[in-house]
Amino acid sequence: MNYELIDSYPFYVEPFHVDFRGNIFLSILGNHMLNAAGNHSQKRGWGIATLNESQHTWVLSRLSIEMNEMPRQYEHCEVRTWVESVKRYFTKRNFSIHRADGTPLGYARSVWAMIDLETRKPCDLLTLFDGDILNYVTPEDHKEPYSSEGGWKEAVCPIEGHGRFRFRDPEHLRTIDTHYSDVDINGHVNSMKYIEHILDLFPRERFEKQQVRRIEIAYKAESYFGDRLSFYSQPVSNDETDIEVRKQTRSEADGTTSQEQGETPSSPASERNEEVVCQAKVCFKD
Repeated sequence: MNYELIDSYPFYVEPFHVDFRGNIFLSILGNHMLNAAGNHSQKRGWGIATLNESQHTWVLSRLSIEMNEMPRQYEHCEVRTWVESVKRYFTKRNFSIHRADGTPLGYARSVWAMIDLETRKPCDLLTLFDGDILNYVTPEDHKEPYSSEGGWKEAVCPIEGHGRFRFRDPEHLRTIDTHYSDVDINGHVNSMKYIEHILDLFPRERFEKQQVRRIEIAYKAESYFGDRLSFYSQPVSNDETDIEVRKQTRSEADGTTSQEQGETPSSPASERNEEVVCQAKVCFKD
């Protein structure tokens, strides 16, 4: 039996990685998951450093995180990750988050694409590197020994997959400029930065009484240093809100944005010349 399908990535919840309630920031937890995914891929020859040599890289397309509890300050926890499936242009990767004693805290599902760095177009995963990635697909409920101390790692992710978003008449909440700390080594706004900006839309009182139960985000397009992002809200229920993030396109003639040209957030989308960058669903619980 192959015991190299599920990886464990331990992490420690630092005091500067928690919110005012002592819970880890969701974006920090997301970064731990991305690190786990990166380590898992690197060990198997599919890491970013290796891929960059052939002008390829991974791009996160969808991410859903659902938490029963959030890791707390000073806790030792771990992320486990494995590849659920591989299709021609996308691969699905799952995660489970645990305390050091193995208690599950939550789960996540993600969808990734491989792109060519020169053309920015998706690559055929079934033929790239002779389809080697298929060797790491993990059957559902697959188990592996956890360590010499005993226990098992299981490929179980009992949360819903990714849904669809339908925005009809969302309310404009905020427009921001992107800056140095928003942008990662790929030159575009980091995927976890969107989560930070989206959660910043909610008032402090919301987080005093509730915690995020689930966040689902679909990344539609890249944005870059200096782009202006507008955030739109569409309530679904008392505990569920859909958010759409759009970037203002710039005039090729003079470099001005749509708002600088006199357009307002209340203008029709076609008049605002905005491009949807990502869409998200945020669900709270008491």
